[in-house]
Amino acid sequence: MNIHAPGADNSSPLSQTQIIRSLGQALEWFEKELYWGVAPGQLNHLTGRIGELYAAMVTRGQMARATNQRGYDVVSADGDHISVKTVTSATQALFNANTFDVVNRVMILQIVVEEGEVSIEELYDEPASKFLETFTANSQGKYAVSISNLKSKSNIQIGGGSKTVLSLEEQRRLKETGEARYGEYRIVQYENGTVLVDKNGENQAPALPILKEIARKVSVPVVTSTGTPKNTRYLGSGIISALS
Repeated sequence: MNIHAPGADNSSPLSQTQIIRSLGQALEWFEKELYWGVAPGQLNHLTGRIGELYAAMVTRGQMARATNQRGYDVVSADGDHISVKTVTSATQALFNANTFDVVNRVMILQIVVEEGEVSIEELYDEPASKFLETFTANSQGKYAVSISNLKSKSNIQIGGGSKTVLSLEEQRRLKETGEARYGEYRIVQYENGTVLVDKNGENQAPALPILKEIARKVSVPVVTSTGTPKNTRYLGSGIISALS
């Protein structure tokens, strides 16, 4: 499956709008595949395309033009040749040492699925020179980067900033932007978009199965108009609107 912006061809550069639209389409298709029961690890081609589109978006660049481009996947607006590796459940990211001489920058991304929500995490984004100071090629001519080692670092960069995972207490300190009650459940959406479900004052996790059950009872669709399952935020917001 080839996902690209409407009206674009392989010989013309994509605008930032086209790249963003294509990334949205690829993520939507990824969610559909999950809904159909396909394991994330079996979506390697789609995973790779999502990573390339994401890297092109955040660097205001373009995907490499040639098929099977040697060594790199994206050219940034600053002219960096970026080698992008995107994983889901893989334990390591592999880079070919034989083509690394044309690489200026390395990005390692992970597609994370939590409660039906798909997100992209930046695990690594450094110049190739710094990468080479840290990693050594193995006997098969590959640089093998452990994903678990990257995730264990305290400062994982996400879209240019530190990844922050809010505790339940920290989340509750944020401003509530929507609230509804259904029976003994209280559904709350916060200003960062997060939706929580409480039952008699106790947080219910995961929230998505409860939201799906409530949605069916109050006639809120659990899928989008294109058939993609709604995630916790989208479904929770719809239920709040329906009950308000």
